[in-house]
Amino acid sequence: MLSHKDQERDLEKIEKLENLNVVERHTGDNGGESGSAHKRGRPIFNHIMGQIEAGKANALFVWHPNRVARNAFDGGWVITMMDEGKLLEVKTANGTYRNTSNDKFMLALEFNMAKKTSDDNGDAVKRGLKTKVQKGWFPSYTPGGYLNTKNFEQKGQNSIYKDPARFEVVRRMWNLMLTGNYTPPQILEVATKDWHYKSKRNKPLSRSTIYRIFTNPFYYGYFEYGKVKKDENKKIIIDERRLYKGSHEPMVTEEEFDLVQKLLGRDGRPRPKTHRFAFTGLMKCPCGAMITAEEKIKRQKNGNVHHYVYYHCTKQVDKNCLEKAIELKDLNTQIDTLLKNLTISEKFKEWAIKYLHEIRQNEAKSNESILENKQKSLLHITKRLDSLLLKYTSPENDGEKLISHEEYQNLKTRLLKEKGTLESELKAQGGAIEQWIELSEKTFNFAQYARVWFSRGDLETRRAIFASLSSHLILKDQNINMELHPYFKVIFENLPQAEKELMEIRTSEKLYKSGQIVSILTKCPTLRRVEDSNL
Repeated sequence: MLSHKDQERDLEKIEKLENLNVVERHTGDNGGESGSAHKRGRPIFNHIMGQIEAGKANALFVWHPNRVARNAFDGGWVITMMDEGKLLEVKTANGTYRNTSNDKFMLALEFNMAKKTSDDNGDAVKRGLKTKVQKGWFPSYTPGGYLNTKNFEQKGQNSIYKDPARFEVVRRMWNLMLTGNYTPPQILEVATKDWHYKSKRNKPLSRSTIYRIFTNPFYYGYFEYGKVKKDENKKIIIDERRLYKGSHEPMVTEEEFDLVQKLLGRDGRPRPKTHRFAFTGLMKCPCGAMITAEEKIKRQKNGNVHHYVYYHCTKQVDKNCLEKAIELKDLNTQIDTLLKNLTISEKFKEWAIKYLHEIRQNEAKSNESILENKQKSLLHITKRLDSLLLKYTSPENDGEKLISHEEYQNLKTRLLKEKGTLESELKAQGGAIEQWIELSEKTFNFAQYARVWFSRGDLETRRAIFASLSSHLILKDQNINMELHPYFKVIFENLPQAEKELMEIRTSEKLYKSGQIVSILTKCPTLRRVEDSNL
């Protein structure tokens, strides 16, 4: 198919050569048709046919018949105008169709062929979209933070990847929303003014877009796809949308997405928040309701103004709950005390991490022999499976003289099960100890610096530190009650005794070399028990 400019040049040559009287032009530069000929209702086509019915023109001049119609309704309209004598001919770059039975037959055939081509293309597109959906790829433009690959050599095989310029920024928007202290319009203002965020089309975010971001399941790894049809009042009358698991990398977890939906409320509008509070949504009252916060302002007669923040039960479970409120400064003091009891010294952290690495080396040595034995066992089972198959399929087993089908299946199933177990164990070999070492190192680092981070950090930092201590925070009798996470509990419960024992050993033996760390710590019974319980 030639470009529109080439088509126009071809028609201009014929127009001059045959001295045609063109009463109206509808080309690219002169208000060309923007709608597809595949569907009826094109405004310019309807106007042209109206002009022919009114007797203001009696011919069509087009580059190819498929430019006129690719649907049965419009094609039938053209043929009807020829039958009625209102349309004398349809002239194209390759010939002319006049009001004769043969020409009208050929013109109708061209229309039908164009329709068939459009239908085939439509079916191919639908098949391609269905295939993409089945593979987990959203078959349309991606939302902010993601990009579609542009693989022109393998059309239809494109995937979705993170937008390096926007992914982390959109994730920060989610982080603000998850604090419970920002509404979407506030996040929109931060993203636009402070972060200078712009869309893929280099435009600032709109209010509607920010709401679509926080309600789009695409961000937690799923997407909606299917036919939706609305009536003239924009009311949905057909909704065949389904939720599909995507193959793209999620930006948030499903739990985070669900939490944001609760924050937005049923009607999709955010709950009104006039203040930002660090610890709302983290603690519960003994009655089962959540702990909320509010700010109170007291104005003295001398003109001084005092601001106070109180945390108290929402009373959504028990309206008669008698738990008293606690002021923010007292709550901060309690959290600081918890972190103080958890804080370890730099020397203790160094000893502990070095000891962990010694453990890792010892574990690696013992794992080598275990790994070798498991590999031998796996090789032995593989050989037994091969021998079993040869025995079952051998000529000597004709009539199942050596081994029956049932015996073969039972042995094969048992061996495959053993083989699968060994393969899983080999894959995970050493993984548990590595994960434990990594978690322990992070825990010791947190224990050393958490109190400093909390005292100097902003609202989000203090919230994150407090939330990381426990997943079960209760505010009872104006005091924080919690069950520390196991990795913090180990340090919290054993730290004083372990520090005392280490100091005694270090003072008496005066050992300072790093190579003697293990010998020092193995003489510390408290740490010895901690290690055994974790391993």
